[in-house]
Amino acid sequence: MAYGPALEIQRERVRQVQEAPGGPAFLLLVEHDPPVITTGRRPCAEHILATPGQLAREGIQVHATLRGGGVTYHGPGQLVGYPILRLASIGGSVRTYVHDLEEALLCVLGRAGLGARRVEGLTGVWVGDEKIAAIGVAVTRGVTYHGFALNVATRLSHFGLVVPCGLRGTGVTSMSQCLGRHVSLDEVKPAVIDAVRETLGFETDPCASRKCRPAHERSGEETWGPVE
Repeated sequence: MAYGPALEIQRERVRQVQEAPGGPAFLLLVEHDPPVITTGRRPCAEHILATPGQLAREGIQVHATLRGGGVTYHGPGQLVGYPILRLASIGGSVRTYVHDLEEALLCVLGRAGLGARRVEGLTGVWVGDEKIAAIGVAVTRGVTYHGFALNVATRLSHFGLVVPCGLRGTGVTSMSQCLGRHVSLDEVKPAVIDAVRETLGFETDPCASRKCRPAHERSGEETWGPVE
């Protein structure tokens, strides 16, 4: 889905949550096509390295947003998640919420056999020295929107058109690149849904109470992936 229509769906879901205290929470998952460069609340034009002509030739749109974070890229092969929920339902702290989104992504990547990590002082998730997932959120009248972007099989060369999240000289990677095989979004979606649900505390199993943890910390538990 293109970025504009997806943003309108987010706004409608935000209104639903705002109008129904104690009501629903949503997780929207989308693959943005055509590709798009988005800016945060404090846009830095110098972090878009491509000229308008280059962007037009690549079919890449540019959208300003109200989320936190800097300039980033979304496109085919990237799984973008927009959790829409009352911040108070998970403790009311934006910092804790962002930490929990990182935890969910660490869980997904750990289950895939990747040793992902946080980097002190930075937002997002990394494999080695390369960023694999970005996070940028916004809160309006107590309800979250925007969210995270996980590079699954993303065209990484497009990140060369921007300074991702304002971090110059930082590499970007994807699950497909790290695992040495094509990883599809359909393969990753169930793991993302489960990890976000579990980490944010929206349990459907009354017996489930533990936080989602990376594979290396879950002795005896199966990892997900294709059957060889």
